Amino acid sequence: MKIAIVCYPTFGGSGVVATELGLALAEKGHEIHFITYKQPVRLELLHKLVHYHEVSVPNYPLFQYQPYELALSSKLVDMIKLYKIDLLHVHYAIPHAYAGYMAKKMLEEENIHIPMVTTLHGTDITLVGNHPFYKPAVTFSINNSDVVTSVSQSLKEDTLRLFDIKKEIYVVPNFIDINKHSIPFTECQRELMAKKEERIITHISNLRKVKRIDDVIEIFDRIQKSMPAKLIIVGEGPEKIPAEKLCKQKNIEEKVKFVGNSHEIDKILCFSDLFLLPSEHESFGLAALEAMACSVPVISSNTGGLPEVNIQGVSGFLSDVGNVTEMAQNAISILQDEKTLSEFKKKAMQTALKFDTKNIVPLYEEVYEKAMNRIAI
Repeated sequence: MKIAIVCYPTFGGSGVVATELGLALAEKGHEIHFITYKQPVRLELLHKLVHYHEVSVPNYPLFQYQPYELALSSKLVDMIKLYKIDLLHVHYAIPHAYAGYMAKKMLEEENIHIPMVTTLHGTDITLVGNHPFYKPAVTFSINNSDVVTSVSQSLKEDTLRLFDIKKEIYVVPNFIDINKHSIPFTECQRELMAKKEERIITHISNLRKVKRIDDVIEIFDRIQKSMPAKLIIVGEGPEKIPAEKLCKQKNIEEKVKFVGNSHEIDKILCFSDLFLLPSEHESFGLAALEAMACSVPVISSNTGGLPEVNIQGVSGFLSDVGNVTEMAQNAISILQDEKTLSEFKKKAMQTALKFDTKNIVPLYEEVYEKAMNRIAI
């Protein structure tokens, strides 16, 4: 099957999942065409079945904001015709589902009927998509997709609650290639980050307010008062500078390392003992799953799709949003002795196994068949 994938090419979860999905599908023999404005950060082009097509947006002085949706829909039409694409899979409702629908309608003028699968990832529904400016367009785009999926049951329920949706929504969870994460580095070089007796705590995100970076630091502050510890914060975003200031206020700046956006996530997780994700909301919690796949237990909030990923008392612990006292207590209970930590590490990996690529990618192939059959009717 020839599949065009539209996604954001950034470090965010939707772009990562879309890219990993495309690569996994290529390994199964499908021809994949990524169509976006920049090469996705995790895209490896050294595969004969993987292609990337850049969407260029001309800079016309007439427009205060350059019309990316128009450029994207036109590019989709051209690529679908040129490569005889069988199916279009768009990730993130805004603006991709809308641009995909416009491309479908333009192609129908030439008697080309292409099915479109839309995958909902989170803020495209709960934050941006629900804004009055965008809500009618998002509702229209979802209802005019051939098949719709969401990455968690929680997100499905949010979508049905916030929008007037006529389509059935299939839950296909995010996934991870366990083989890429479970192989330990021969030289983990843990000593580069911490002393032998120090526990290493990690947080990975885009450092926005919704991630509650202040809570990450507050939890760590309580942990480091109980035992030697270091905190590694991976990512860039608007909360980075305030977070650095908070660390200085607490006199823990020497124990907190901000490493920015990193392409060595697996190596960082290799020497991590615990992962913190106290977010205001997570539609799935891909960062938590990546940590678990590296045998790192998770302390998280119990919001959104996180309870579907992080299992209470098994792969880690969940607490109400903002309950840093309980989160810190749970973190300390995991870290305080080697036997307990070892048991949680083992169970974190076991929990991650059900989200392995080999279990989830076939679900997307089933979705594609549904979409193809609907066009054929």
